[in-house]
Amino acid sequence: MKMSSTDEPKSTTVPHIVKEEVMAAGKWVKLEKTTYVDPAGNTRTWESVKRTTRQTTTEADGVGIIALLKRTLHKDCVVMVKQFRPPMGSFTLEFPAGLIDEGESAETAALRELKEETGYKGEVVGVTPVTCLDPGLSNCTTQMVLVNINGDDVENINPTQQLGEGEFVEVVLLPLDEFQTKIDELLKKEKIVVDAKVYIFAMGMVQAFFKPRELPVLKQ
Repeated sequence: MKMSSTDEPKSTTVPHIVKEEVMAAGKWVKLEKTTYVDPAGNTRTWESVKRTTRQTTTEADGVGIIALLKRTLHKDCVVMVKQFRPPMGSFTLEFPAGLIDEGESAETAALRELKEETGYKGEVVGVTPVTCLDPGLSNCTTQMVLVNINGDDVENINPTQQLGEGEFVEVVLLPLDEFQTKIDELLKKEKIVVDAKVYIFAMGMVQAFFKPRELPVLKQ
């Protein structure tokens, strides 16, 4: 049986960008129309949001900081920040975060942002590869940095934020072993939106704390 032209498999093409055109630009972000070729060889367009602040000497746009506060006779706590985000029209619960300055490493940027937003001084114990944030909308990238904070250190007993003009950030401490439970309680009490990275981390902590060696039992 001979295949019709519509049944014949199309040759595959390596997807690639043809051109990027700026449609609108502001101080911090710009809207671009991206022309690209898809795997079937078709030319298509996509609207993308990009930062105007991307540095040439850094691998990622910014950092997110998973900071664990460790104190004698206290539970380990995750240091969170609550702030009003105009695009959401709401308060959000997030990990401390910020953009990487020209020439900075992810580690240096994370410790600087942690100090500015929360007042805490910490030590970097891990860094992720460069990861995307919302690839269907933007090319923004980040590196998550794991930081331990010695809460018994004199500098960390009464931390002082170093916020810039127009920054309003509330520090929230949530116990690591009850992280998701405390977030859920907060959601019931307040009108607040939780960052996706935060809730995914919380779900992972539930598995780590309560089901580390549980064997799956399938329903018959």
